[in-house]
Amino acid sequence: MNFEQQTSPVGVVFGSLTPPEQLSAGSRLAESLGFRELWFSEDCFFTGAMSGMTQMLASTSRIPVGLGLASTQTRHPALLAMELAGLARMHPGRVRATLGLGNAHWLRQMGSFPDRPLSALVNDFEAVESLLAGKSVTRAGGPGHTYDDITLSFPPAVAPPLLMGAVNERALRAAGARADGVLLSVLAGPAYVEWAREQVAAGAADAGRAVPPITAFVLAAVDDEPDRARDAVADAVEFFARAEAHTALVSRSAAPDATTRADLVREFAAAGTPDEVTAKLRSLLDNGADAVGLWLFPSDELEAQLRLVASRVLPELGRPSS
Repeated sequence: MNFEQQTSPVGVVFGSLTPPEQLSAGSRLAESLGFRELWFSEDCFFTGAMSGMTQMLASTSRIPVGLGLASTQTRHPALLAMELAGLARMHPGRVRATLGLGNAHWLRQMGSFPDRPLSALVNDFEAVESLLAGKSVTRAGGPGHTYDDITLSFPPAVAPPLLMGAVNERALRAAGARADGVLLSVLAGPAYVEWAREQVAAGAADAGRAVPPITAFVLAAVDDEPDRARDAVADAVEFFARAEAHTALVSRSAAPDATTRADLVREFAAAGTPDEVTAKLRSLLDNGADAVGLWLFPSDELEAQLRLVASRVLPELGRPSS
């Protein structure tokens, strides 16, 4: 399938469970199969974002590559902007980055969780945005990092899109007001996506701007034997459902009280036959996501999953719904 012929709004998420040595081959295959974009989802203690993105960009030629949910609490915003600027200069038009709050447990392990996390995120987001635009940044106090007349020596000719990762109401509204796009975490079911878009739209309206595009990450598995697909993704769904039980991802879902593996997978993943996965992804798009990024399982069958999705899901999503 040729990349230029593919109109389906579906990307692929790498990172975390993807061994670094598999990034190049996986990225090349995803590009050749016609996926819309690639994402590198950075999680603490797994694979580093910049090494991963650099490898993915160097292994492909035209597909956009995005960084998902990097916390500025684990990397100084000025250094992050410097690294992004270098990649954007080397691969113009293909780089985008998402800044998010990060996982509170992991940040606390490193002593890096701020007292006012959303305020810190917004301030650091604005600093990275300014630096990538070639501006100088000075800020003496408040939440987030401090700066004293910092300017990038090699800003990109065109600043890459800067997205915000958000989960709950205040963060979603802040993203709508400021970001070039919004990234929704895994477990974003149709009901949550609909609610999240309302919050993003409200933030955009308050700021007098258009609603930025929304991308939802999705835990996914495709198999002609649907039970095999559901089993492949069930452990990951349970893990994230426990980790996000206190957030709007669960409370604003259509199944906030789901506890069985079957109910959790049904609500919070796209797993089953190609037709079932197509229907679930279409429901996310119909309820407010502009694009989806698939985190495919089982992780040791990445090539087979990519080929199956490309041949039997992407063509259907590239057509208008009936």
